Amino acid sequence: MIEFTEGIYTFYVYILTNKTRTVLYTGVTNSLHRRLHQHKTKTNPNSFTAKYNVEFLVYYEKFGWIQQAIVREKEIKNFSRFKKLELIRTQNPNMDFLNDLFQQKF
Repeated sequence: MIEFTEGIYTFYVYILTNKTRTVLYTGVTNSLHRRLHQHKTKTNPNSFTAKYNVEFLVYYEKFGWIQQAIVREKEIKNFSRFKKLELIRTQNPNMDFLNDLFQQKF
């Protein structure tokens, strides 16, 4: 995955999908462990991700500065679906679910 680590904190831009890989969602967080758990448990039941069962991580980038992460998130959100899929497949050609990389017991 792409990594920019100049800062002292860690922020992630991530792309999630649903089980059938038909929906893509892009977000930013400072804790991918916590955020994946929130998506999986549908902490906000009225959210887009809860409505479309989006909880599977297929792509992420790591940043040391929140400003860089926010700029990148906005950039990715403006990509076409095709361009998002190309981006994902540069690092994850089979669109495997990567949630196990960020497992944490809550």
